[in-house]
Amino acid sequence: MKKALSLVLALVMVFALVACGGGSSSSSETAAPAQSSDTTTPDASNTDVSNVANDPKVTLVYAEVNPLDTIVGQTGTAFKEKVEELSGGSITIDIQAGGVLGSENDVLDSMVGGSNSIDISRISAFALTSYGAQKSKLLSIPYTFVSRDHWWNFANSDLAPEFLNEPQELGLPLRGIFYGEEGFRHFFTVKPVNTIADLAGMKLRVSNDPVMNGMVEGLGASPTVVSFGELYSALQTGVVDGAEQPIANYKSNAFDEVAPNLILDGHTLGAIQVVITDSGWNKLTAAQQAVLYEAGKYAQDFNAKLSEDAENKVLDELKAGGCNVVDVTDKAAWAEACADVISANTSDQADLYQQILSLAN
Repeated sequence: MKKALSLVLALVMVFALVACGGGSSSSSETAAPAQSSDTTTPDASNTDVSNVANDPKVTLVYAEVNPLDTIVGQTGTAFKEKVEELSGGSITIDIQAGGVLGSENDVLDSMVGGSNSIDISRISAFALTSYGAQKSKLLSIPYTFVSRDHWWNFANSDLAPEFLNEPQELGLPLRGIFYGEEGFRHFFTVKPVNTIADLAGMKLRVSNDPVMNGMVEGLGASPTVVSFGELYSALQTGVVDGAEQPIANYKSNAFDEVAPNLILDGHTLGAIQVVITDSGWNKLTAAQQAVLYEAGKYAQDFNAKLSEDAENKVLDELKAGGCNVVDVTDKAAWAEACADVISANTSDQADLYQQILSLAN
């Protein structure tokens, strides 16, 4: 990470020279964007970015379902600012936050379907499982990551690029740029929950994902698919009895107003990634593509530093505001209840899953 940050600083110095009229006399204005058939990650050290500020100006639309004051919203803003800085203004990131472009599933359907209206989106890592991404599925298996350090050991390991490149391997018109996290995901309910037994028969909102559905069923509840944009009213009207989200998103979306019981079971780590469409990627020159990845490294590091402190602050605010917070000190029974869904979704990739588990040390 230090090496990446050094490279970012070097790029900033180059762009400063460009802004002052320095740099190479050759122009990249006529350079053709790279083609999507290349599934490797651009290496800025092997790409001439000295004149990137003079590359054709491009605006990329970035979809975010959560508000900008959330962990993921702030991460998106950090990415935007770094891209625009490192590109010398040749790339503009237009963040459309608060779900104005639709739910996460709507956005992904649009991007995979070939729409050119959205170029980049922050998604939950498990969202790609609906499109056949089997490696990404391993990141959403209940009780896999035992701590934030465990997650970051993975995100900064040699395994991470293999997972980020999976959409390209599958022929999907997407590629991953960087990873992040928004904290562990926990259940919150309209009525108090103190043990697994209290979840029996409850209708719990989940995304349309087989792993999440299986987890909720294993815990004795009934998985109910409701779009994120309708979740507040669904809790308010009794369509669902509860849901699950990272702590920061729970508060930012005011779910504590209608479901004031938060049980800290930490069933999955809120792993995220930022993806770009092939059409968006092909708008960029090779130098701009390299800048995008360098900005991704910066945003990933920014996210790692932000997430835990931001989450702890929000949790304190929730407690002070009267939210009923129940801590689960022993998660063994919860993990055991999910044993079947864990086994069913990891047995065909047992070696790869074991590599992830081994990174806890």
